[in-house]
Amino acid sequence: MLQPNKHRHWPWIMAFVGAYALLSLVIDNDYYQRVMTIVLVWAVMGLSWNLLSGYSGLVSFGHAAFFGLGGYFVVLSQIAWQWSPWLSIPVAALIGAAAGLAIGSITFRLRGHYFALAMLAYPLALLYVFEWLGYQEVTIPRVTDAPAAYMQFHDQMRVYVFIGLGILVLTMMLSRFIEEHRFGKSLLAIKQDETAAEASGINTRAWKLRAITLSGAIAGGIGGFYAVVQLVVTPPSAFGMLVSAQALTVAMFGGVGTVWGPVIGAVTLVPLSAWLDARFAQDLPGIQGVLYGVAIVGVVLLAPEGIFWRIKDHFKRRGIDPTPGGQGSTQLDAAQRLSTQQTYDDPIIMRVRDLSKAYGGLRAVDAVSFDVNRGEILGLIGPNGAGKTTLFNLLNGLTKPDEGSIVFNGTEIVGAEPNKICAQGLGRTFQVVKPFRRMSILENVIIGAYVRARDDAEARTMAELALDLVGLADDAQRIAGTISNEQLRLVELARALAGRPSLLLLDEIFAGLSHSEVDALMERVKRLSTLGITIVIIEHTMQAMVKLVDRFIVLDHGSVLTQGTPSEVTKNPEVISAYLGKKWAENA
Repeated sequence: MLQPNKHRHWPWIMAFVGAYALLSLVIDNDYYQRVMTIVLVWAVMGLSWNLLSGYSGLVSFGHAAFFGLGGYFVVLSQIAWQWSPWLSIPVAALIGAAAGLAIGSITFRLRGHYFALAMLAYPLALLYVFEWLGYQEVTIPRVTDAPAAYMQFHDQMRVYVFIGLGILVLTMMLSRFIEEHRFGKSLLAIKQDETAAEASGINTRAWKLRAITLSGAIAGGIGGFYAVVQLVVTPPSAFGMLVSAQALTVAMFGGVGTVWGPVIGAVTLVPLSAWLDARFAQDLPGIQGVLYGVAIVGVVLLAPEGIFWRIKDHFKRRGIDPTPGGQGSTQLDAAQRLSTQQTYDDPIIMRVRDLSKAYGGLRAVDAVSFDVNRGEILGLIGPNGAGKTTLFNLLNGLTKPDEGSIVFNGTEIVGAEPNKICAQGLGRTFQVVKPFRRMSILENVIIGAYVRARDDAEARTMAELALDLVGLADDAQRIAGTISNEQLRLVELARALAGRPSLLLLDEIFAGLSHSEVDALMERVKRLSTLGITIVIIEHTMQAMVKLVDRFIVLDHGSVLTQGTPSEVTKNPEVISAYLGKKWAENA
């Protein structure tokens, strides 16, 4: 079994923390100590942004909302109730989490740039609200009794560095944990192809809500700590555009989707911007904003995914970061262990009745009715535009029908989300393959296993079994974006198999393959049928289909033209006229 090297980052994290702490002990200048603290603040803030946007791909311009709410709460709670920051900062994190959950519940209805623009509105609205409330400038009170209880120390800048390091380490540990487990892998799958993730059984909305809630908690907590360090909070410093922009910039500059990216970005950009501000602010006001703008433009042009990924890819090309191959069980053993091993009294696994879907005046699927028998291989054929892929999208919930019924294993599934339908045992592949290209082959298949697995270890085992079954066990650690079309088809098939489906929808799985590759893949599909997996397959390669399927359904202009055995269908004059053509009839 392949074993992940889960702990390879910890020595580097500890080395960074030790070096940073040692530097703080050597430096005596309060200004430099403050800069070191601010570096840590923006590293944590970048990790907060990265947790949502870096892993899920949803670009947020609104993290200043969580940051500012945390900062204002810490200051106002000390003024009003004499709360210590040791207490109010954790509560600020809870406030940030609540704000994240509320904002996400509303805003995740939007996609793409609409989501980004909507997120921008929240901190701008809060900025005006706090100005209207009269909180233009609020200062933390100085205390004389037990000042350490209020984070007020004799050598406070150095102490702030150590507190900031503690917060950073906790945030990095949390980020690494997320990165290595279902949470992070689910977000990365959503980022790379949300449709494929949903079809693989991932509840994309639920995972995005968890991400923004946790991201908001981190931003709220570090916002509260920043207010303590600065001793004063104002609406622009709490909710201003530069707050969200800095979080975004340090993450993108260092590298999104990794725990090290925001740290690299903060360590590089924050000291440089502080130096430029101290040196040139009098003559060039706003020089910090210019620096962050230049940094973003530079990254976009030279290293679109950030410095971390550029360096890592460079070393991989030189062979310095080799990844081991894997050895798995036999294909027979894998097949037996992936079998659903369920028995049903009903010989029909799916009943489709009067299913229809129209786009304007076009009836893409028109009152389609058919049954799928348990254990069969059913071929779905027809000319281009006949409605085959639209029908698949209706069957697995990616598209909602206008009318009709789909009963799968005795349960009506019309209106259910794709991830729920997948969890009931319906898997699929896509006409245009949808791999998670930045992830390894194994990680791609693990995503499909999560729908059935109880934990990460079981998901990994199921993924390895699926890879054995399709013949990719030795390539498990290869990155999906670097492999051939045939292997991509096999990866997508393995990802569907890892969820242990009872019904599998295969959409043109032979597309783009050579004759020998089609023959090899056809044998694998036949083997799946022996496991008790029912298969519905769309394919234009009729020479392969007549050897593979037990029965055909022929679609034409969205309607069922006919259905029957391969022999019956291929001799049907209507099928020959609408789809197969005269050459087929002459050669038959």
